Parts: sequence; C-alpha cells; structure tokens
Amino acid sequence: MPVPIPGNPLGHTLVHLLDTGRGPVLVDTGWDDPASWDVLRAGLAACGTSVEALHGVLVTHHHPDHHGLSGRVREVSGAWIAMHPADTQLVRHLRGTPPGRWIDLLAEKLAAAGAPAGHLARLEAARGRARELPGARAALPDRELVHGELLDLPGRRLRAVWTPGHTPGHVCLHLEETHPRGGTGRLFSGDHLLPGITPHVGLYEVYEPGRAPGARPADPLGDYLSSLARVAALRPAEALPAHQHAFTDVPGRVRELLAHHRARLAALRALLVTPRTLWRLTESMEWNRPWELIPYGSRNIAVAEAEAHLRHLVARGLAEAVPGTHPVAYVAV
Repeated sequence: MPVPIPGNPLGHTLVHLLDTGRGPVLVDTGWDDPASWDVLRAGLAACGTSVEALHGVLVTHHHPDHHGLSGRVREVSGAWIAMHPADTQLVRHLRGTPPGRWIDLLAEKLAAAGAPAGHLARLEAARGRARELPGARAALPDRELVHGELLDLPGRRLRAVWTPGHTPGHVCLHLEETHPRGGTGRLFSGDHLLPGITPHVGLYEVYEPGRAPGARPADPLGDYLSSLARVAALRPAEALPAHQHAFTDVPGRVRELLAHHRARLAALRALLVTPRTLWRLTESMEWNRPWELIPYGSRNIAVAEAEAHLRHLVARGLAEAVPGTHPVAYVAV
C-alpha cells in the first residue's frame, strides 16, 4: 500500500500487509498525516480488512515515514508494536527531547564540523518556529525484534535480520516461505535495500546523550556494509522495499551498493590529501546536484552522511584528525 509522505520527493512509503493465523500484521505504517491515514485505511479495506482488525505492527526502523502512524493504529486496533531495541531507545529519547533542545544539539554538531556562521544563524532563527518533532506521536514499541529469531506469527516463518546503518536498529524481515521463482522466499527490506536509491547512512549521537566515556566511536557505515553482506547471503527470491518497487537479484544490488561506497570512500580520501574540516569536506564532495543548489535542511543531512564516511576512514586507519586544529580538520593517512 503506497502511503503518501507529504512534501517529500520519495512520494510514499510502501506499507505491506501480512496475513497470519492470529490476524493481519503490518510491516511499517507510514507518515502521521490525515491524508496518509485515509490512504492506509482505504488500502486495508481493498485487501478485505481494516485498521480495527490488525493484530500487530512490525516496524523496520524508527523514521517517521515508517513509524509515524503506529500510535493511531494502536489506538484504533490495540495492536502490538515491535521494533529493534536500538531504535526503541531512539524513540524514547525523541519523545523526551523538546524541539528547542534538539536544535541546540544539532547546532553543537554543526559548529564542531566547521559550519559557517550564516548556516548556524538560520538554525537559531528556526528555534521560535520549533514545534513537535516528526514522529513524536508514534507509539512506544511494546515488543522487541531480536536478530535471528522467528517471530511469533502462526502460519508464517518470518525471521528478524538486524541490519544497522540507515538507523542503529534497522531490521529486515525474511519471509522464509516458498516463492514461485525459487530462492529463499521474500525479504521485507525497509530502507536497507532499495532498487534505485542509495540509502542514507548518518550518525545518531545527537539523540544519544549518555554515550559512555572512552566508548568506541560509532561507525554506522561499517555497520551498514557488514549488514549488506549479511542480507546478500540470504539470497531471497524477491525484495519488498519500503520505497520504489519490488525487485529481484538482491546479491546483485548489494554488489552495486558496495561498489558505490568503495568509490565514495576513495573520493573522500583523495579530497583529504588537503586537510579539511567536516564541513569543507562535505561541500567538496559530489552530490546529486551542486552544493549551492542543495536546500538548507538537506545540507545538514549531507554533513551527517559525510561524517559517517569519514568515521569509517578513521576506523580503518585511512584518515586522522590533525592535532591542534579547531574546528577539527582531517587528513588522509
């Protein structure tokens, strides 16, 4: 069911419906918006069921275009909501973080990256317009999706596969049932694996105030690359993603994504022959349009993605911070 995402070029989230021996179960819910809610209800009716009849909701990850309507679904149906505990932790923090505090945290991150004063000033100007964060009304999950476990869904063999990277707790769901094309069934791939889009991989420290001193720095890109290999090894006959369309040849798509990130990392390392701050590195990178045409909000997302790649280079010993620089500059090793 293509549930609309208002004002987003992705257009919609593909919400899937799975029948079970205890009743229908959703894979994701869509964005929290009246029009999206109406489309979800109409889609369920076209499938011969209703929101009221839902038994449960499996959330691939916490982003509001996937988890946003879960609160309304629970209110109407009483359905349970399941998510990986790493993303449940983010939901808890999101619900408890005032929008103004979120702006503070983002401003601190961007200042440390070397963002110019004009960019930071626009963020500060947004403080007075800050309202409830997207996804803040989504339900707090009451069940865990545990990596490797078969879910308690009578009549189905659905296994949770933890695939961190796009978010810390992203989960794919492997339907281990016979498929007309052979292979090992279908894979509900969420945003981990899309047929024509490279999923965003960023950092989530802005939501993690309690990181232990001395803990290993997060390497979300490393996590993503490892979990891509994990999914390729399943060799499902068909992938059912949350955007675009269903597709086959999961191992082939994984190879394309691995090659993309190898090229991306090599390009970053070439840029770092000259020491650069994270901001300077980000604006020097190749994006889908020239940097000056990238919208303000998308620049913040670009910085997070650049930092994830930079973190991976540092973790592999291919780049390092330049001592004594502020904001910190990095250089290739």
